[in-house]
Amino acid sequence: MKRYAKIMLCLAVVTTLMSGCGRSQYTHTLRVFNWGEYVDPDVINGFQREYDCKVVYETFDSNESMYTKLLGGNKYDIMVPSEYMIERLIKENLLQKIDWSMITHKDSIDSKVLNQSFDKANEYWVPYFYGNVGIVYDKTQVSESDLNAGWEVLRNPKYKGNIYMYDSERDSFMVALKALGYSMNTTDEKEIKEAYQWLIDQRKTMNPTYAGDDTIDAMKSGEKAMAVMYSGDAAAVMLENPDMGFYMPNEGTNIWFDGFVVSRECEDLKMAMNFINYMISDENALNNTLEVGYLTSNTVAAKEASEGDFQGINAYGIRMSQNDEVFAYQPQNIKEIYSDYWSKVKAQ
Repeated sequence: MKRYAKIMLCLAVVTTLMSGCGRSQYTHTLRVFNWGEYVDPDVINGFQREYDCKVVYETFDSNESMYTKLLGGNKYDIMVPSEYMIERLIKENLLQKIDWSMITHKDSIDSKVLNQSFDKANEYWVPYFYGNVGIVYDKTQVSESDLNAGWEVLRNPKYKGNIYMYDSERDSFMVALKALGYSMNTTDEKEIKEAYQWLIDQRKTMNPTYAGDDTIDAMKSGEKAMAVMYSGDAAAVMLENPDMGFYMPNEGTNIWFDGFVVSRECEDLKMAMNFINYMISDENALNNTLEVGYLTSNTVAAKEASEGDFQGINAYGIRMSQNDEVFAYQPQNIKEIYSDYWSKVKAQ
């Protein structure tokens, strides 16, 4: 989910990288697998020039599709998964450890991002972007009093046919579970079933539109009253449409982290470390965060962005309250339960 690829930007990235800034031969090659719309192409080109290294850049639209391609035999050196997928890759021995002695820009990493439960010693990941999930709403259509209902506002009949839900299993169940007062990481099948019923009822009574990255442009144009959205996408929407606000319900929401990891298949570990270090430098972190709208883990760049382009935009930030949670790794039997219920929701 999270952050589905935008076709036009992906084409721009591919075209730029294929051009290679006039170069036909490089001494090194790195295969990078990242989310769509998640990098400034000029930063990639700068790395290619500086390190004489061709970047073979490919994008994915979900952690699950990334995992499927990796296990399907596709070869990558560097990937940018989310926290629960990083934990899975660690458990399945699919990653190499980070050589922190080569990460010279580590002092700019926000300390509150490090030492997360999925990798407490930061052995396998280097933080990139992080944020929350909330509701983008049209202030000309949605009243503040309605938002006091929290996630239940997404079942308010006043907005029937006028909301976007994420076309994402874990994010949609997060909304339902939090609305019911449960942990979004619950393994209790009774609670999961209640969340399933919440989503079924919502689908039947509210007729929500399940969508991905296309909600960004849609909300910039004010096409619907509300949309469940990642904070970085929300910041991009608010930057272009001042009628849009961003709200995170008090029942809690998701705190997500995306970071660089190195595949077990990577043979040029030194160049992989060079790439990661280059990406998180103050200058390049700023370029990337301004390009995509997501909160960078680089404190220097985040401060400059929040005092500049994103000044006054509350979606460019992070909330870590008592009720907010990080997605945990799901054992296979639990994942199958969620997946089965999700397929039934989508079949409605």
